Amino acid sequence: MVTTDEIITKAREVGFSDCGITTPDAIAEAGGRLFDWVALGRQGEMSWMEERLAWRSDPQALWPQARSVIMLAEEYGPEEDPLTLLEHPTRGAISVYARGRDYHDLVKKRLKRLGRWLVERTGCEIKVFVDTAPVMEKPLAEAAGLGWHGKHTNLVSRRLGSWFFLGAVFTTLKLTPDRPHRDRCGDCRRCLDICPTAAFPAPYQLDARRCVSYLTIELKGPIPREMRAAIGNRIYGCDDCLAVCPWNKFAASAQEAGYWARAELAAPRLADLAALDDGGFREVFSGSPIKRIGRDRFVRNVLIAIGNSGDRSLAMAAQARLDDAAPLTRGAAVWALWRLNPDAWAAARTARRPLEADEDVLVEWDAPLRAPVIAPTPTSAG
Repeated sequence: MVTTDEIITKAREVGFSDCGITTPDAIAEAGGRLFDWVALGRQGEMSWMEERLAWRSDPQALWPQARSVIMLAEEYGPEEDPLTLLEHPTRGAISVYARGRDYHDLVKKRLKRLGRWLVERTGCEIKVFVDTAPVMEKPLAEAAGLGWHGKHTNLVSRRLGSWFFLGAVFTTLKLTPDRPHRDRCGDCRRCLDICPTAAFPAPYQLDARRCVSYLTIELKGPIPREMRAAIGNRIYGCDDCLAVCPWNKFAASAQEAGYWARAELAAPRLADLAALDDGGFREVFSGSPIKRIGRDRFVRNVLIAIGNSGDRSLAMAAQARLDDAAPLTRGAAVWALWRLNPDAWAAARTARRPLEADEDVLVEWDAPLRAPVIAPTPTSAG
């Protein structure tokens, strides 16, 4: 047999920052909340949320043999305040978690090391999960005492703040569960008030369709025009609601936690990123979670940021993508050019619109003429 203390010790030895234990039947209420969320359509295009709803809402349905769930947390706190990058609009703001190696790989390796040790010690059966499987990690982690469900809908920890990944080890072992953590958000609403797109209809509720992370990562088509200006220079995800959490004062930095970010992804130049072709994109983001969304979607995000930069010198970077092979990228380039240089946009429209066949790109060429929207006055420097 193995004790809870031994499991916690081993979890820290393999690299995890915190560990807690719960049971598969401990989150019955979370399933109901998930059903309500999907019924409201707040999952947007994330069809996999609805398709695997039965498994996701009930861990016992996912693996009936499981008797305990070991929840693990791994810190990735930034060295500096990521919000300062929003003051430099010619640079791209990439969510802190995506600046290093793909966390799926990092966390899963550690989960497997812990799982192998557990099997060798006890002869039990295990299954490990990190984000890609239909597992409700946050409610399970809350039930395991790792933290509480914050108003920004992410887990908050007294020890780790808001900067940590979660992973799970399901096991056939019967282990003593930890007590759930109580809510310590109090009257604080910093995470709600800072959201640039008003994605929180109420505390503890998220409308993913308005979330910058959803818009820049999950959404496959054009980003809605009414959301674009609020995105600013965020080109992959958004850290605003996490970064302002006061509990972060207890979190370790990425270096202290052993999670290494790539310096070149801390503040990349938008002009450089807009020039990436598919091969260049794959090379730059090899081993990164950003690679998952593909070059076209990523450059779409970059062009939206360019359009928001207010820097007229970046209009050339947008104009260079007007003939891009991907309609998604062309459409974003049209919008960015219109924002930065309306005269160049008008000339380009005369030449290119008659040759355009894609419906979404045609909408981008015509929208400024139909709607009473005035492009901002560009500046000469970002």
